[in-house]
Formats: sequence, structure tokens, C-alpha cells
Amino acid sequence: MSMAGNLRKVTGLRRVGGLRRVARLGRRRPRVDLSHPARSPLGSSVVNCVTYRDGVRVPGSADLVDAVRSVRKNGEGFVWLGLHEPTDREFAGIAELFDLHPLAVEDAVEAHQRPKLERYGETLFAVFKTVCYVEHEQLTATSEVVDTGEIMVFVGEDFVITVRHGRHGSLGPLREELEAEPRQLAKGPATVLHAIADHVVDDYLSVTDAVQADIDQVETDVFSESGARTDPGRIYQLKRELLELKRAVVPLARPVEDLATEKIRVIDPEIRAYFRDVLDHLMRAKEQIAAFDELLNSILQAHLAQVTVAQNEDMRKITAWAAVIAVPTMVCGVYGMNFDHMPELHWRFGYALVMGVMALSCVALYRGFRRNGWL
Repeated sequence: MSMAGNLRKVTGLRRVGGLRRVARLGRRRPRVDLSHPARSPLGSSVVNCVTYRDGVRVPGSADLVDAVRSVRKNGEGFVWLGLHEPTDREFAGIAELFDLHPLAVEDAVEAHQRPKLERYGETLFAVFKTVCYVEHEQLTATSEVVDTGEIMVFVGEDFVITVRHGRHGSLGPLREELEAEPRQLAKGPATVLHAIADHVVDDYLSVTDAVQADIDQVETDVFSESGARTDPGRIYQLKRELLELKRAVVPLARPVEDLATEKIRVIDPEIRAYFRDVLDHLMRAKEQIAAFDELLNSILQAHLAQVTVAQNEDMRKITAWAAVIAVPTMVCGVYGMNFDHMPELHWRFGYALVMGVMALSCVALYRGFRRNGWL
């Protein structure tokens, strides 16, 4: 009977006694694809559940309750349980088994939480916002640039529980990378917490690099010859997506700083040093986002200035042409009054003279406006 197969039953129970009874039942399940982006192939929120001892994955068919009992009895190793968007009912039995605080459980199930770090007794609860760059052929006023999700992590002396929300940010590849470094994984659950934090922050840097390419394209379009015709909605859309990224990155600075500087029982001192590197990368992403925000403000102001200049140029052209047209309009208006006694009215060359005067006046005005840059 596989651990993951029994865990599917475990998530629906509320009593440890029920957990133990279900642990004796069940049947073999297909192995879970760790890189699966959404819900588990098991048909529940369970993605995977593995026991590690001395940094090595423990093979076998023990169920969750037996795995936790074995780890606590021997005083070595830990259990890593991965979940994807569990319901209250699915998480109830797990919460009771690991003695998780109800407030932390509520946050893990409901999601849409701000990045934070909280301590509940001997358990550490961390919330990370995951981000993903949404590929698009051309940036428009409605293009989605950044997609967000969440990863909640419960860390105890002998367990790690990861709860993921969203269709990206799979921890399967991360688990495989950790299993390839047993010496690092042997340092305990704090290693997993550091790896997740490092993975999330690295995604921040990747997304900021991709967003920079979009900003560069918008900047190039704005300062081109036809920059005044650039759709300002693209700039506003980038600012909105950048705000979404900012909400994920900025609040995480304090929790990571606490992990890097404060003495926390479940965080090994050796792992604490690694969090300082994560903090350094996080501050870099934070500074990039702040710089992007300022740059977009400057681009928007430049675009508005270009629009104003273009409108002024259009008004000058309209005014110049109106002045040119005003001369023949005035002459025609005067001679259209039909008075009997008007100069040159019955003269043979009167018509040619008037037309010549109008033409010369228009040419003179046109050249004057042209020379002054109005036309």
C-alpha cells in the first residue's frame, strides 16, 4: 500500500484514530508525476508524500501515519507532504495529525494571502507569492503579462507541508534537484524551506527580466517618429501588471530578512546563511521593480508631452492654413457685396488683377509660415 494512496483517504478524516484505521486499507496507486502543473493524478489534492532520512529518499510502502511515527520514534529524518489546492475537508485530518494551528490552516486553504512568516509554537508557517511571465506575441492594452499563485509552507522539526495554489510553480523539479544533493537535504526541513524561497525569488528575477523587454519595446515605440500615436493603454497595462508583481515581491522582504537574521529553532544556523543570499536576490528584484515603475512613469509623461506637442503642431498648421485661406475669402467677400460703384468693377483687367493679388498674397503667407516652421 503506497503512502500517497493512503494519504488520499487520510485527507478526508478528522481523527487520528480514523487515520490509523484507514492506513490498513487501500490499494496501490500509480506513481505521481512530480511535474504535474495542476491537481494530482490521484484525484485529490495530494501531489506527493515522501520520507527522507539522512538526505535520502526512503523507499517502501509505509503509509503517512506510519511514516510520521517512524520519523518521530527514530528521531531522524522528516516527511515532505505536497498538496495542491486542498479543501477544508481534505486538509482537516492532516492538520490534526501534525497539530497545525487553525489560523494557519485557514490561510493555507483559502489562499489569496499576503507574503508573510508566522510562528505557531514549534511550527513555522510561510506564505510565498509565485509569479509566472505570460508569453504574448505583441503587448496590447489587455495583454496579461504576469500570472500569480501561492505556496504555503508548514515547517516543523520532522515535517514539511507545502500547499500550492495556481497552475504554475510546480515543486516537482525542485524536489528532484534537492534529492540530487542528499548532503544538503540531510540538514532537515529548513533546507526545503530555503529551496522554495530561493526558487520563488529566482522566478521573480526571471519575470522582471522578461518584463524589462516589454518596457524596452514600449519605450522604443514611444520615442519613435510616430510615438504620439502609441496606444497609452499599453503603458497602463504594464503598470497594472507591474503592480501585481510588486505585491508579490515587496512584502516578502521582511519574512526573508527574519529567516536570515533571527534565531528560529526549526532553522539550522547553516541554512540561515543561505537565506541571506535569497534576501540579496530579493532586494535586487525589488529595486528592479521600483526602477521599472519610475521608468514607466517617465515614459507615460513623455508620451503625454509628445501628444501635447503633436496637438500644438496640428493647431499651428490649421491656424496657418486658415490665415492663407482668409485672404482670398476676404477679397471674394468684398467683391461679392454687389455694390454698383466699386473700384475696378467694370475695368477690363480687374478680374485678373484681383486673382493675381490673391495668389501673391497666399504664396507670401505660405512662404512666411513655412520659413517659421508652421507648415
